[in-house]
Amino acid sequence: MKFISFAMVNIAKVAEVAQASDKVANTPGQKVLAKYTCLGKPFDGVPPNTMVTITIHEAESHEAVAAYGFPMALAGATIWAVPVVEMPAGGVAAEVKKLQK
Repeated sequence: MKFISFAMVNIAKVAEVAQASDKVANTPGQKVLAKYTCLGKPFDGVPPNTMVTITIHEAESHEAVAAYGFPMALAGATIWAVPVVEMPAGGVAAEVKKLQK
């Protein structure tokens, strides 16, 4: 399963969350494909002095997702892990038909 995870962190907790993030980077059952840190306010509702990181990762199970995100949540991050389906560029209509079966 692929997930896109959003981590919102108050700037005062960034050091603790970064440390937790480094510890879970190689969690068994999940693989980080890409990680981005937003340099500005990525969407409405983000409180001032909040850093947002977006991670795209694959996980073998929901337990692997929890093992990845829970330590960061304990360190002070708000984590949203959203399952996603990869859609090929130029082939979305065909992929939607497959999903509708």
